[in-house]
Amino acid sequence: MQIMDQGPQATALAPAGGPLLAADALDFRLLNDFQRGFPLVSEPWDVLAGQLGCSAAQVMARLRSLHDEGKISRVGPVFAPNRIGASTLAAMAVPEAELPRVAMQVSAFPGVNHNYRREHRYNLWFVASAPDEAALARLLEHVGAATGCPAIALPLVEEYHIDLGFDLASGRRTRHAVRPQPRQALTRSEWQLIDLLQDGLPWAVRPFQALGDAAGLGEGRVLRTLSRWLDDGTLRRFGVVVRHRELGWRANAMCVWQVPEAQVSAFGHALAAEDGVSLCYRRRTTPDWPYNLFCMIHGQGRAEVDARRAGLAARVGLATFPAAVLFSTDCYKQCGARYQAPLERAA
Repeated sequence: MQIMDQGPQATALAPAGGPLLAADALDFRLLNDFQRGFPLVSEPWDVLAGQLGCSAAQVMARLRSLHDEGKISRVGPVFAPNRIGASTLAAMAVPEAELPRVAMQVSAFPGVNHNYRREHRYNLWFVASAPDEAALARLLEHVGAATGCPAIALPLVEEYHIDLGFDLASGRRTRHAVRPQPRQALTRSEWQLIDLLQDGLPWAVRPFQALGDAAGLGEGRVLRTLSRWLDDGTLRRFGVVVRHRELGWRANAMCVWQVPEAQVSAFGHALAAEDGVSLCYRRRTTPDWPYNLFCMIHGQGRAEVDARRAGLAARVGLATFPAAVLFSTDCYKQCGARYQAPLERAA
């Protein structure tokens, strides 16, 4: 079943059959090999076709079909958090009877790009994005007022393992060293380009030309801008963005620990270096949420995830710290971050 971007129905994250491996070699390579390093050239589908031994028309048709089937969300950018705007992970403790209504209302906000139910007293978790911290605070206030449920904000403090793609054969994300970068100042045209890219590349023979025409930048400037953003860290990656649950990796848990502040960085780097960790980062705590070290673990079933988490904690030395495991049970919304340009300040 396809994950809905927003609406009253959730997609249950129940175990399914094994992940897509070689049932369709072309689909697998499109899904697995081009999550990063996507060719930033005038006719990128031709480049992919040359590597895959098929036609550009076949590449476009298969990717579009995978998109329509819900197996990919887009072919496009993944922006680094807080690089062009402000974002935070947020959580609500929602009465069970109210959860369908509240989840639908939260998902309806354009600034919310991920929205999940997790097994915890704080049972609704979402990511919110905005042009700046003030706008982000207003967004969270509006979400709380609309739902009647206040949200706690857990912004990123330090990132140890970033998202450069998900290996469909192993269930691991590509490793990459994290280098903190200052926030990027963008022009009005660049904000427009970001807006146009939020749903990914258009299905056109020359997609960057179509974007350039719409943004008033021209194809060459779009390609140069995207290359620069990759080089300076504004973009984590550019390529196929998969929905791993739809491809067989349907069990995932957010694993958290309460670690002394003086030690959290050391433990975070050690945890990020372990196999089986999808994402790893430090977040701000609140009086009601003491956990500061987070990681995501994906697997084909809960037992696999539980075993992997226990092994990781033992090897890294986290087993003695207070901890919690929050399995995702329903996905209410999953899409790329939505940023609205702060036009009054864009050059």
